[in-house]
Amino acid sequence: MVDRDLLSKAYDPREVEARWYSFWLEKGYFRARDGVKPAFCIVIPPPNVTGSLHMGHALTNTIQDALVRHKRMQGLNTLWLPGTDHAGIATQVVVERELAREGKTRHDLGREAFLARVWKWKEQSGGRITEQLRLLGSSLDWDRERFTMDEGLSVAVREVFCRLYEEGLCYRGTRMINWCPKDRTALSDLEVDHEEGAVGELWSFAYPLEGGGEIVVATTRPETMLGDTAVAVHPDDERYQGLIGKRVRHPLVDRTFPIIGDAILVDPAFGTGAVKVTPAHDWNDFETGKRHGLEEINILELDGRINAQGGRFAGMDRFEARQAVKAALTELGLDRGTKQHVMALGRCQRCESVAEPMISTQWFVRTKGLAAPAIDAVRAGRTVFVPQEWTKTYFHWLENIQDWCISRQLWWGHQIPAWYDEEGDVWVGRDEAEVRTRAGERRLERDPDVLDTWFSSALWPFSTLGWPDRTLALETFYPTSIMETGFDILFFWVARMMMMGLHFVGEPPFRRVYLHGMVTDEHGDKMSKVKGNVIDPLEVIHGGAKSPDFPEGLPPQGADALRMALLSYSPQGRKIALSLKRVEGYRHFCNKLWNAARFALPLLGEAPSTVPQPEGLPDRWILSRLAAVIDEVDGAIEEFRLDAATAAIYQFFWTELCDWYLEVQKPALYGEDGPSKRAAQAVLHHALDTSLRLLHPFMPFITEEIWQKLPRRPDDPEALMIARFPDSSWGRPDAAAEEAFALLQSAVCAVRTIRAEHDISPAVEVDVTLRPPSPHAAAALETERALLAYGCRAKSVAIATDVPRPPGSAVAVSGGIEVLVPLKGLIDPGKERARITRDLAKANKDIESVKRKLSSPAFVEKAPQSVVEQERDRLRDNQARLERLETALALVEELSR
Repeated sequence: MVDRDLLSKAYDPREVEARWYSFWLEKGYFRARDGVKPAFCIVIPPPNVTGSLHMGHALTNTIQDALVRHKRMQGLNTLWLPGTDHAGIATQVVVERELAREGKTRHDLGREAFLARVWKWKEQSGGRITEQLRLLGSSLDWDRERFTMDEGLSVAVREVFCRLYEEGLCYRGTRMINWCPKDRTALSDLEVDHEEGAVGELWSFAYPLEGGGEIVVATTRPETMLGDTAVAVHPDDERYQGLIGKRVRHPLVDRTFPIIGDAILVDPAFGTGAVKVTPAHDWNDFETGKRHGLEEINILELDGRINAQGGRFAGMDRFEARQAVKAALTELGLDRGTKQHVMALGRCQRCESVAEPMISTQWFVRTKGLAAPAIDAVRAGRTVFVPQEWTKTYFHWLENIQDWCISRQLWWGHQIPAWYDEEGDVWVGRDEAEVRTRAGERRLERDPDVLDTWFSSALWPFSTLGWPDRTLALETFYPTSIMETGFDILFFWVARMMMMGLHFVGEPPFRRVYLHGMVTDEHGDKMSKVKGNVIDPLEVIHGGAKSPDFPEGLPPQGADALRMALLSYSPQGRKIALSLKRVEGYRHFCNKLWNAARFALPLLGEAPSTVPQPEGLPDRWILSRLAAVIDEVDGAIEEFRLDAATAAIYQFFWTELCDWYLEVQKPALYGEDGPSKRAAQAVLHHALDTSLRLLHPFMPFITEEIWQKLPRRPDDPEALMIARFPDSSWGRPDAAAEEAFALLQSAVCAVRTIRAEHDISPAVEVDVTLRPPSPHAAAALETERALLAYGCRAKSVAIATDVPRPPGSAVAVSGGIEVLVPLKGLIDPGKERARITRDLAKANKDIESVKRKLSSPAFVEKAPQSVVEQERDRLRDNQARLERLETALALVEELSR
């Protein structure tokens, strides 16, 4: 026998979790082995080195850890590779803020000293998030931790850039880009968030024509008219056919420009049918300018101020210039009115300032040729998306992909390996020594820009495994097994990894892509500091998280409760509306697990060496249910339905193992019948051990703590996390046992219902009469008469299909069995009548209240459909309750006669 005091009276996750994580780490259980197959590999989506753990990280890493622990327990050589991203803009901004507090800028230090300062910050403060991931139980192979600016990864970045350049897939060109004036850097298309439904102003003004007359155009950005180099009209628009070729006089700067005919840019039905053309500051105008050979006039400095091309407006901020230009044109009598205009406003994803389309010389990757193999790989099933609906989105983006702007005007990051000589010629090489072999003694200056952070991230699945060398790690773990991440970086990262992996390694970087939704608050609103609805995972684990349900702060819940809550949501939705009440519910499940183990431990004998083969119905039934839940959990994990997997083992453990099996087997476990006792002990050990193994991928800490206290099998390893995961052979399917036990459950549930409806204490024994639906059912119940009597707390049990109804008996029907319990002597008719009468009055009052609400057209038509359905459900529930109370009252009256 095992002493239950080996487990403390109450489960304290704070005491358990740190201890077991240190144990696993010291034992090296997280380590993978190069060259060993079959292998399973996930590379972590590298969090920013500046970051701290948020609920999105918690979800991602909980899902990945569950998948990894499952495969590790199945015996696969499992690598979960950790690392962090250098996060170009974010990290540079953090260090620049530090300098600002010292009254300095990066330019005061110079590039080399500034980068040394960033590296120092990274060593002292960066990587905090990797420590926090340990609190979640993340079983990452920390010996292989990578950083996107490690020397090995930097070699891979330079190699990829140079090969792309040598293949003509990377080029330097002057094109329209997105520019962030606040961060003073170029942005890729994906780094611009478009604020749909933004309300702006469409302002009309007149351009004077040379020789007299005017032409009216409209704009939402009046300041850009300082860079206009044409007015376009549709060539078939009769209103303007006589004006095509004539020239417009710019009223604010000293130049003229033409009126052009362009059928692509202009919709004659929109506005005046005339469009101002600013080739340097509008995507469509840029293409129009190329078609017509128009001058491209950039009017903006890098910080968003108007440059010298803006004449008297030079030096003004762009938004200040907007008002000044309007005022100047109004003063000239050229204002032609304004109206409200709804548009999509592009904002920098990081700082949320309004992004500017601007002509700039940058580095680009030609993506069309890279995208085609990435499309083909998914069409051929070499990479599969889960949920499958994301496949269509992936195809749409890659089929419409534009060249990728990869240069950024920063100092922190992978500096572009390109040099320029005095003539402006470009020399690209892996280092300056390689360039010198071709450029000779020319005076060279290196490009000051760095690569987009997503460029190095796109190489993550193979650069972290040693590429460009053909390492044993690369041969063992590439392609990786699964890429699990949020749907919001499908284009930023997943698609780009597909393109780069296929191009440079020849295989897709992962076999399956599992995309999960975004964690929101319980109302489905995005978490934000402004709204005050951010849930900090560390405050959930250690306590202190607040919500309307917990205004004073949530007590400590532990990592296991948070993990189970996060995994319990369906992966199909785009939103995961996290409720702290649900987390609390899983903390209660931890308590259930703990208390069940404390109850069971003193009752266990030696561990069974094989799956028990008992004869008693409860033992046969629980082993059959165990077989079913093993298949259900294992299958659900394989299909990425972790919500279904956690629900299955939760229901099995709480309801079937604890509420039913343990309850009905107490006589056997505490009794003196040796064979029955030993059988129940063996089955209980096996069921508890198997349950802990099934739960471990989801709740690693508490399961390890309890499992360590179980009597061990001879072949058990030192820790649960490396123990074998159960398969179908660990259970014993038994349809007959399940059918018979279901009859027993129906009878017991019916008696419990009668007790509840008539306020009869569970401790009071009752007489029970059962009317089964068939002779077969009657025979099955007869066989388990002793179990029935114990489960129903019955003095006597009568079983027959045609037994008469005892006078004054309550009736309940469950599973086709009619159950009758005589109430005489069990209740006080007067008190019971008074109780039922009170309950009837309340039920009638509730029904009337709901009926009034549902009879109101204003409520039914205006309230959310879910709220209306909730009220209808309330009405049905109360009507059913009323019917039960009326039946109970009639029975009381019968007893009073």
